[in-house]
Amino acid sequence: MSLNPTPLDSSLLLRVRGQLGSNPAGIFRDSDGQDYYIKTLESPMHARNEWLAAKLYQLTGAPTLSYIPCKDPCQIATRWVELDKKHISHFNESERKQAQHWFAVHAWTANWDAAGFDGDNQGVSKKVVLTLDVGGALSYRACGDPKGRAFGTHVGELDVLRTNKDNPHALTLFSDMSAGDLSQAIQVVTDIPDDKICAVILNNGGSQKLVDKMIARKQDMLHRLRYLDGENPTARLKLFEK
Repeated sequence: MSLNPTPLDSSLLLRVRGQLGSNPAGIFRDSDGQDYYIKTLESPMHARNEWLAAKLYQLTGAPTLSYIPCKDPCQIATRWVELDKKHISHFNESERKQAQHWFAVHAWTANWDAAGFDGDNQGVSKKVVLTLDVGGALSYRACGDPKGRAFGTHVGELDVLRTNKDNPHALTLFSDMSAGDLSQAIQVVTDIPDDKICAVILNNGGSQKLVDKMIARKQDMLHRLRYLDGENPTARLKLFEK
């Protein structure tokens, strides 16, 4: 999953705390006193999926935790950081705008868990808003179930993440984005060259099929971006429908 020659071996680290989310996990400390949050997922495919999602987030510039390769192919590790804020309900207006700037990255990667089940997948560290877990992006839901055809080439998440009442924290965070906000957010993704998308995916264990899908999703976003110029408030919710 990485060219890093020294992946983490959790069996050689000191476990200092238990899991914080739904997956078996814990906080582990190395001999230098650095802590890591290490999750054990259902399969190497699940771990590779999250690793790829993190790399795509980083390609766009969207802030995430630092992902560290693991010896165990079923594990995912992030460098532990202390958060100043752990829930979107605590965000001020500037922090909300930061989070909204990366909205289209969540949509592009089909991260249905962008805001978190309890509004706790966005946090603030040193004045920077971070996505704390990208395990719900790409091919798998946050719980580990495959998305199947729901993860296709049409980026319906541009609507769903702003309008779905069953995802209330995403609705709270993204529903009031203006046409200008949406345009700027989408361009974060559409400005990425196809060859860079290809390189990130193939260099991190992904398939050509995923390359083609992510480029097609970017093109879908680019096509529908053209309709933003004449948007009005009453049309906003259905802006991206086919």
